[in-house]
Amino acid sequence: MIIQNNLLERITVNPAICHGKPAIRNKRYTVESILEYMAGGDSTEDLLKEFTDLEKDDILACLTFAMAMLKEKTVNITDNEVYA
Repeated sequence: MIIQNNLLERITVNPAICHGKPAIRNKRYTVESILEYMAGGDSTEDLLKEFTDLEKDDILACLTFAMAMLKEKTVNITDNEVYA
């Protein structure tokens, strides 16, 4: 899908930035940290207020990246790894 590819272009991997973790537009915002904020309850609007140099498409790019990674990988979860 063209929109997804455009969004994914915002995600960069650079060994000199955040130890090579996927980040937003070569900034020091990792995909992981943005997803952690969202999992903790922060909305896109919350993140855009807090990090004024980010754009809505940056947040969407993080979600698109996560979705693409899940489509590519199989994650096996055993009973010992499931926490209530």
